Amino acid sequence: MAHSGINVLLEGHNFVRLLGGLWTTVWIAALSLLIGLAFGAVLGILRTFKNRLLRLILRLYLEFFRIVPTVVLLFLAYYILPRMMHVANLPGSLMAVVAFALWVAAEFSDIVRGALISVPKHQRESGMALGLNRHQLFYYVLLPQAFRLELPATINLATRVIKTTSLLMMISVMDVINIGQQIIEANNHLYRTGVFWVYGLIFVFYFLVDYPLSRWAKKMDAKQAD
Repeated sequence: MAHSGINVLLEGHNFVRLLGGLWTTVWIAALSLLIGLAFGAVLGILRTFKNRLLRLILRLYLEFFRIVPTVVLLFLAYYILPRMMHVANLPGSLMAVVAFALWVAAEFSDIVRGALISVPKHQRESGMALGLNRHQLFYYVLLPQAFRLELPATINLATRVIKTTSLLMMISVMDVINIGQQIIEANNHLYRTGVFWVYGLIFVFYFLVDYPLSRWAKKMDAKQAD
């Protein structure tokens, strides 16, 4: 067992480094979601307005982030845009948050728009009959009901963002995948099966973060079905 692959996790500070990489993954995903959901909520509300030009612009914004692969967005944010703007040495983690937040905003805007237009028509009419203006109608009637409708899809979006952070290694961010690969390359000569244990632990990390969110989304879907 002297050279058992599992020992690679105990070699030096490897396990602590992997935990540090997991923290990087989690905070980038969390901050991207926080910014993206706030921005996306505003865009989603704007997409319900009757202004055709505004709706067209926001629709093109959504389609851009749906069509362009996430890895390309990361390359644009980290390698191309800083050079075009003549800005150097921007942290990869910062640019990753920018790319992910804009992507989340686009996706969440469609979730919000769908939830708002799904609120029964009689709810709008009742609010207007009570004398509520447009802002009051959104704040007191539409948004509270839309929140319940959009919550399962929002949780699923969060799980997608967490899983997609595995692409951070493409822009040299020291996330859990990047650190895991470094550990494997540094110890491959001694622990031939170390790759199995390192990536096995990374799988466990992602599972522990994503599974509770997935279960929560399923429970919310089941409640709405009832």
